[in-house]
Amino acid sequence: MTEPSGETAPEAPEDLDQDAVEEDAAEQEAAGREDAAPSSGTAGATEASEAVESAGTEAADGTEASKDAAPELSEAQAELAAQRELRARIEARKAEKSGPVESGGKLSGTAADLLAAVRAVEGGSASGGAFYAPAPEPPRAPRPPETTVRPAAPAAPPAPTAGALAGVREVLARGGAPETLAGQVAAALGEQAAEALTEDPWRLLAVTGVRPEQADGFARALLGGACGPDDPRRAVALTVWLLDRAALRGHTALTLDEVAAGLARHEVPDPEKAVETAVSEGAVLVFQEEPEEAVPEDAEEGEPSEAAIASDEGPVEPPLLGLDRYALAEESLADGLARLVRTVTAEEWDGGELERAVGGHGLVLHTGGEAARAEPLALAAAARERGLRVLVTVHDAERPGDEERAAGTTVPLTALLSGTAGPGRDEEGALALDLLVVLDAPQLDVETGAMLVEALPDGCRLVLGGDPEVLGSAGPGAVFADALAARVCPRVASRRPDPGPLGELVSGIGVGELNQVEAPGKEVVIVPVRDAGEAVHRTVQLVADSVPRAFGLSPEQTRVITVGHGGSAGTRALNTALKQRLNPGPGRFGGYDPGDRVAYAPAPGRTVTGTVLGADPEGLRLSTGEGEVVVPKERVESALRHGWALTAHQAAGGRWPAVVVVLPGDAAPGLSRPWVYTAFGRAERHLSVVHGVDQALPRSVAEVLAPARTTRLRPLLIGLLATPDEE
Repeated sequence: MTEPSGETAPEAPEDLDQDAVEEDAAEQEAAGREDAAPSSGTAGATEASEAVESAGTEAADGTEASKDAAPELSEAQAELAAQRELRARIEARKAEKSGPVESGGKLSGTAADLLAAVRAVEGGSASGGAFYAPAPEPPRAPRPPETTVRPAAPAAPPAPTAGALAGVREVLARGGAPETLAGQVAAALGEQAAEALTEDPWRLLAVTGVRPEQADGFARALLGGACGPDDPRRAVALTVWLLDRAALRGHTALTLDEVAAGLARHEVPDPEKAVETAVSEGAVLVFQEEPEEAVPEDAEEGEPSEAAIASDEGPVEPPLLGLDRYALAEESLADGLARLVRTVTAEEWDGGELERAVGGHGLVLHTGGEAARAEPLALAAAARERGLRVLVTVHDAERPGDEERAAGTTVPLTALLSGTAGPGRDEEGALALDLLVVLDAPQLDVETGAMLVEALPDGCRLVLGGDPEVLGSAGPGAVFADALAARVCPRVASRRPDPGPLGELVSGIGVGELNQVEAPGKEVVIVPVRDAGEAVHRTVQLVADSVPRAFGLSPEQTRVITVGHGGSAGTRALNTALKQRLNPGPGRFGGYDPGDRVAYAPAPGRTVTGTVLGADPEGLRLSTGEGEVVVPKERVESALRHGWALTAHQAAGGRWPAVVVVLPGDAAPGLSRPWVYTAFGRAERHLSVVHGVDQALPRSVAEVLAPARTTRLRPLLIGLLATPDEE
């Protein structure tokens, strides 16, 4: 493998001091690293002021946050709020029939106390039933197409009033915290934020970026001698904070032991009692999943299995702790998938394995690489010929071809959920579809998955397709992996290999082998570098000169992928260098100029790439795959980055003619097999690897897997659909 012709190695620059790569939350999950142990929880007010001010500048998606007072809801968030209202109607309808399911009878000790506490909080109310499986609903009558409507996006909720902000600023000042946090505090705690913060200073942890030691210093400044590490308010806030942090790493729940260990690291004297307090006050929920049992084929009906007998005498699944929002989403998603399975009328469809499976089942999983995407697309075309209402949805707006996008047969998932594309909905919020094909299903988090499934009518078929080897969703949950592991529906594995040297390389990575492949057309090029400075130089050279000259591709057709945002060769450094070369300018619109390539995060965990068109009084105008988008001027600093270079999580779901993967020496701790598989697999025609990690690359491919995510969807699906469908 050689470099593109005409390129010469630069002179060796002086050695540069390199900061450690600053990972965003999603990349931390991929690397499996944990934050260093924090300092003592008795920091003074001065320390709190300085630390909170610095922490408050980090947004949820890893970008530097604006210091403007009140952040406003983005267009995408406002549109998604409409779907949350629709989901509330559906949940209300289900709650009329739902009721608590007896569980946890085998628990003792702390676990039994926790379960008793949460039941006491629930008190038999309807909200408690939302976390258990309701009885299946009867099928709805078919909807004629003419009943569909497209709901209007709701107006964004009003910003906090000036009085509320003034009150929060006063409390923050008394606690030694920067007043610039007032907008974030008011957005997180509501109109009564000042009163809530005065009553419980540790609620400052609800603000993104604030750490426990900073909240402790703030509380000490407000409470004085009454502040202590065993304060019940501190225990509750820290328990919620630990679960929120776990969600950033993809978990929807944690075991009791994991939460107790986290509390112990933050000097909580009695972690188990602290968890009980958090549960009794309703801040977190406790779950006990029944153990899975395998029934022997020769067992008589009604006879308990050996596994069931053993579970009465031995250990059971450890209790899990979770937050309300993710528990509701996982329960709702499992219930919705079970509803689709039960309400589809099986039919005999002609065709291949995938067509036959979809004809007979309401839920089908399809796995394979890039070449395998042709199979669900062919399925969709055949279903349209049958007269069915069919839609294909993708994760990245840049993925659909122009012809498919113009015909409205393939739309981005966010546009489908917001109602800006795809079919209309009826008065109950159901989409006018008979078959929905979801590509890039590994990128589905539990909340998005629940919203999508809840919007499907009874009798609609759902196909979830994707490559199980890629990085998981940026948000919490493992929807596709859990559905595959549950084995409750047909799973069709494609036998189509990805073609060419790139396909051979990526396929080898998928099984843990980093092979040297023959690349006569320079499909794969390795560019060795000595340090981060040389890595940045060679990357700019590749994007601006070498790749265009060798392959006839413009710089806009090349994407750079690196491990994290920070560091000497992270996205910040690379984008700065690429802008200077590809689109130099003064940055007259908040650091951006027309023609700049950008990455916009309308919500945590979601990235939209586009190009700057210009600016007006409303904000910065972007051209994206979803159309023209306006980024409000107060959100430009917090939600926008230059986008010639992306992280692998931001790039997952997208594909470009050429990709340059940058691996400086300090990138080694962030590498794993799924990361390398995802980054290398984004290239269609050409891949350049700027390589400075030596043997860390093959070692990560062979040995480092992504950390497992703690979720509840798999046992929930098994419980609802106990008899697996024939595959």
